[in-house]
Amino acid sequence: MAQEQEQPKQNRPPREGGGPGGGPGSGPPRGPRGDRPGGGPPHGDRPDRGDRGDRGERRGFDRGRPEGPPEIELEKLIGDSLYLDNQAHAVVSRMRDMDSGTKSQLRRLYSAVRRAVRAPESERQHEFVMLRARLAYTIARHGLRSLDQLEKLLLQVTRKNDNRGYERFKDLFEAIVAYNE
Repeated sequence: MAQEQEQPKQNRPPREGGGPGGGPGSGPPRGPRGDRPGGGPPHGDRPDRGDRGDRGERRGFDRGRPEGPPEIELEKLIGDSLYLDNQAHAVVSRMRDMDSGTKSQLRRLYSAVRRAVRAPESERQHEFVMLRARLAYTIARHGLRSLDQLEKLLLQVTRKNDNRGYERFKDLFEAIVAYNE
C-alpha cells in the first residue's frame, strides 16, 4: 500500500509558482530541499547545530593562547623563591581581574593550610587531601576560578607527600594573602 501512495507523487508534474495552489503569487519558488529558497535551514538564518563550529573561534578567543594560565610547577616552587613570589603576584592579579573573592575567604583558607602543615606527620597528607576538597568547594561555591591553579598545585603537593612541598605551598598561600591586602 505504501508503494501505491508513492506512485502518484512521483508521476505528478512539477508545480509552477511553488505554492500549495500552484498558481502565481502563491509563494516563493522552492529550493532543492523543497522547503526554502536556496535549500537553507527551515528556521530562517539560524544554522543547524552541526554547522555552528567552535564558538571560541567566532568570538576571537582562539589566538594561540592556552586556555588558562600555565600550571604552577612544584619543583620550581620548592627551589626558587622568586618563582614563588611571581606566582603569588600572578594569582592575585587574576583574582582581581576575574573574581570577587573576599579577603576573609582567603584568610580562612590560609588558616586551614597552616593547620594542615602543623598536623602530625602521619596525618599531614590526609589533612592536605581534605584541604583540597575544602578549596574545591570554596572555588565552586564562590566562583573563584582564579584559584584553580592552586587546587592543581595542591594535588601535586599531596601526591608528592614531601614536607618541603607542604611548606612551600603554605609560603605561596601566605604571599597571596599578603599581596591581596
